[in-house]
Amino acid sequence: MVVPELRPWRAARPHVARFADAVRPRLARTAAAVRPRLARLRPSRPAGVATTAGPRITRSVARPGTWSGTWRFTVVAAAAGTVLAAGAVTAAGPWDSTGQRTAEQDRAVALEATRGADHGGTRGNAGTPPRGPRTAPSAPSVLTGLGGGATTVKSAPGGKALSGTLAPLLKTPAFGDRSASVVDVSTGRSLYADGPADAFTPASTTKIATAAAALAALGPDHRLTTRATYEPDTKEVILVGGGDPTLTARKKDTTGSASLRDLAGRTAAALAERGVREVTLSYDTTLYPGSERHPIGVNPNIALVTPLMADEARTDDSVSGPADRVPDPAADAAQKFGALLKEHGVKVTPPGPSKSTTRAGTLATVSSPPLATLVERMLTHSDNDLAEALARQTAIATGRRADFAGATAAVRTQLQKLGVPLKGTAFKDASGLDRRNRLTTGLLTTLLVKSGDPARPELRPVLTGLPVAGFTGTLTGRYADGAAGVVRAKTGTLTGVNALAGTVVDREGRLLAFAFLATGTTDPTAAQAAQAALDKAATALAACGCR
Repeated sequence: MVVPELRPWRAARPHVARFADAVRPRLARTAAAVRPRLARLRPSRPAGVATTAGPRITRSVARPGTWSGTWRFTVVAAAAGTVLAAGAVTAAGPWDSTGQRTAEQDRAVALEATRGADHGGTRGNAGTPPRGPRTAPSAPSVLTGLGGGATTVKSAPGGKALSGTLAPLLKTPAFGDRSASVVDVSTGRSLYADGPADAFTPASTTKIATAAAALAALGPDHRLTTRATYEPDTKEVILVGGGDPTLTARKKDTTGSASLRDLAGRTAAALAERGVREVTLSYDTTLYPGSERHPIGVNPNIALVTPLMADEARTDDSVSGPADRVPDPAADAAQKFGALLKEHGVKVTPPGPSKSTTRAGTLATVSSPPLATLVERMLTHSDNDLAEALARQTAIATGRRADFAGATAAVRTQLQKLGVPLKGTAFKDASGLDRRNRLTTGLLTTLLVKSGDPARPELRPVLTGLPVAGFTGTLTGRYADGAAGVVRAKTGTLTGVNALAGTVVDREGRLLAFAFLATGTTDPTAAQAAQAALDKAATALAACGCR
């Protein structure tokens, strides 16, 4: 039995997104207004004394029963900005051109005035200043760590204190066997290691390997294209699957996915130019040979693996997490395409399987977002359908058969080219649903370090796609305090298996890569304890100076 990972709130997302869009201009104006006031609050310094990074707030002494006007304005503005930006982060959708979520950048602007401190939104009694926040690493540090390249982050000098901090947390009875690795991203030096070469079932942290392999083989700008072709001799329109599970048939899509509706409209227009108003409709799934069913069988966590589907074959309006799937995704997509053609005045037959030949000309195409965006979506939401699709695209790009065996072999080959440690590892799928997968924490941290290497910019989406603790994807409901906004990590959960791998900026501004794999949690209570232990370990990394 597979234990599904946490799902983001679906129902609230459209409302929060509209709210965030509405307040973003006000947030920017608030930040602009606060900045000059902060400058006036900065204490003077003697000549020749260098300033420290970032503004330093000096609280003026207020008369009893009053607040300093400037202090009150600053705190209220920062608190409002923080609340609004937090909502924007939760609703964040497409990634911008730099690879970072726009909402995260807005949050960084809002928190810059307080160096990342998250003040409460309520005020005390008259004359009582608001209670200060607990000390925590700032959100801008996370963005700096990932955005500026590893060479801009301080190097960790040693790991003795880190060992003393992590070892007790990872010896919890909730774990059976475990493995751990913590590495300084700027140097690649190991800071903590507990069986880093021991192979364990990785669950969905497998997707980190899948992401790195796909980006290395295809590049971040690659797109997946769905086509409609036309056989003039037989008047056959063929919907040709290109392996894009994010293709959508919905009227409104906020993820930037390729639209089946757009494809139908363009196809109908191209047929009208040819004077054709009646066609035989077929669909082509020959891009992927072999079995379509994942080894775990029918499961709400994944649809049949086919190069043609709409909205991941979901039967509801969900965009991530477990859901019932249609029994034949390709036929379902073709039926929806046919219905859309009819709306444009094209008469079609019920669709059936076929193959587009070299005689067929292309009527229209639609393409997915760039691979970098697909990788980020896969990691943020632990998207199993997308993971298996990207592994097959890796196989196609490297000349292998695009089935389960060929896809996993292609992933392994790309990882070998990256020079990462593969001893003892085994790849049985690309999503991590197969319990026969085996990875090591040493492999995972090495991949994260390589993804932060300025010399490998094509791998950067591996880092930017990691869920943000307390805010996005599978970490939305975790890290309510402590390391929220500071830890970025891929989760992994199967029955008896708990995993976490990602990056964290520690208290002194160093970017660390970590991976924890644990197995042997055989009951729900132990599983919850294991997840909590992993979160505590990641939080300890954020709070530790590692000296």
